[in-house]
Amino acid sequence: MKPGHISTVEIRNIIRYSDAHPLTLIRPQDSILKSRNQTAAKQTSHKILARFLPAMALSLFLFVPGQPAVEAAEIKLPVLGDSASGIVSKQQEYELGRTWLKAFRSRVREHDDPLMQQYLEQLLYNLATYSDLEDPRLELVIINNPTMNAFAVPGGVVGFHTGIFALAENEDQMASVLAHELAHLSQRHFARGLEAQRSSSMVNLAGLLASLVIAATAGGDAGMAAITTAQAIAMNDQLRYSRSNEQEADRMGLQTMERANRDPGAVADMFATLLKSMRYAGSRPPEFLLTHPVTEKRIADARGRAMGSAMRHYPRNPEFHLMKARALIAISNNPKDAIKRFNAELKSNPQNPEATYYGLALAHIKAGNYQQARQILDPLLKDNPYQLSFQYSDLELDIALKRYDQGLAKADKLLRLSPNSYPLTTIKSEILWQAHRYEEAGAVLTALSRMRPEDPMIWYRLAEVRGLAGNISGVHEARAEYFILVGAFDKAREQLTLAVKLVAADFKRSAIVRQRIRDVAALEDRIEKL
Repeated sequence: MKPGHISTVEIRNIIRYSDAHPLTLIRPQDSILKSRNQTAAKQTSHKILARFLPAMALSLFLFVPGQPAVEAAEIKLPVLGDSASGIVSKQQEYELGRTWLKAFRSRVREHDDPLMQQYLEQLLYNLATYSDLEDPRLELVIINNPTMNAFAVPGGVVGFHTGIFALAENEDQMASVLAHELAHLSQRHFARGLEAQRSSSMVNLAGLLASLVIAATAGGDAGMAAITTAQAIAMNDQLRYSRSNEQEADRMGLQTMERANRDPGAVADMFATLLKSMRYAGSRPPEFLLTHPVTEKRIADARGRAMGSAMRHYPRNPEFHLMKARALIAISNNPKDAIKRFNAELKSNPQNPEATYYGLALAHIKAGNYQQARQILDPLLKDNPYQLSFQYSDLELDIALKRYDQGLAKADKLLRLSPNSYPLTTIKSEILWQAHRYEEAGAVLTALSRMRPEDPMIWYRLAEVRGLAGNISGVHEARAEYFILVGAFDKAREQLTLAVKLVAADFKRSAIVRQRIRDVAALEDRIEKL
């Protein structure tokens, strides 16, 4: 093995970090969510990083130009007619990306907001329809982080920081970021990078990836300093290839925007907004600018391409501004400051007063000022009773006020109109949970887990409510599914082994659990063969 190359043995290391996972022990009476705290993450960050960084180097193609990752002899038969697949096949890309996602999810703080998740998923899937992406399997990960960053990983994984909402002025600007990431996926920049750079050193890549993970999980100055250093020492040929990738992603992203009937000028506008933000960043520019360098030339190129598009009217989606308000509340450390901010906006005659009032209501809820929140939210609901964001926050307020029966009646009424609504189903389970109706909450979450089996937060909640309901075998099964989704297969087997003992008398359930144990073994074996 040559220095700077990654073996298949190293790839397998991505699944062998469970000893450092913060969810080692979970009691039914404990809150699973509370156990995932940032302190534990910081304490284990270097230990975990040392174990799965080699595999990440194969997957995080966006952050740096393509690098050699696998020996040619270790690659399986290529897909005929696709030169990039001679280095890594499309299926390998998918498996590597999804394996990386399992580790990544155990390391970052995802933004647990079903309303925002649904909004961004719909936006992403809509854009993907108009892109050149052939594989429709996408997975959106929203990271609760105030910084401006987004990324794409092989396997259809798209990462999105809540901080993007703070900078984007409208939905088309934010859509331009997602369209850009989809372009990196559709053009297979990861595989093409491996093909073009198979003889280069991995040293700089490893350093950059390490700093990126540390910055994403801990948000420390040290990580940002490491990023700056790593970029400063990058080789010229790597930088040239990076620019080539970015130029192609710009072009293809703009094309996607045009096809989706979105303003292509939003691409240059977003770039300009990012560049302007540098004035206030000091020595810490936004992560997005470090991984997607923006220059005046790049902005001019984007404007030039947009000028060639036909002039038309592009409608604005008011839902964006409501989601922006939710994001601003989520990243705000002090709800009192948020209240001051939204009150100041109202005095300055805002362009989107509904969203400003909505943000103010959310800030009051977060601050515990429930009556003030109700006084603001009720008129919004009266004027627009079918707005999902207002309906959802109305239920959030009912939970805060412990009006569970009232909230449940509202939720059931809304679900009769939208029976498959992910946000409404989730908040109904929350109402039942808080009302100590644990078995009913478990039933709702079980149905939701069938709709969204790859969502680890659903399995978090399900394990919790099953424990509170005294369904211990169900707790083990739900924990196992969570651990599978974060790549802790040893822990998943432990949970399933405990579950199979408890259901031994039930032939059907026992058979299901035993099959799941075999599924975990098959998943591990598949990863071993990557």
